[in-house]
Amino acid sequence: HDDLDQDTVKAIMMIELSGRSTAQVIRKMRGLPELVKLHTTNGAWDLVAEIHTATLSEFDEVLRKVREVDGILNSETSLLLSSL
Repeated sequence: HDDLDQDTVKAIMMIELSGRSTAQVIRKMRGLPELVKLHTTNGAWDLVAEIHTATLSEFDEVLRKVREVDGILNSETSLLLSSL
């Protein structure tokens, strides 16, 4: 498992998009350096984003920026606490 950056705040965010906004949302999300990976997925959510920040306040700022992106209907974010 990965102990090198255990102080990094890591999270997974599931994102639900509206209509045909996928390309626009992906472009905006790629502009956030804290968003280290972005995946399409199946099921209730449309995208899964992996977010890494140095602090919880930076993490809070990233969440605020994501909420401002047009085309995102809903999201659910889980902090990754331990790697097993």
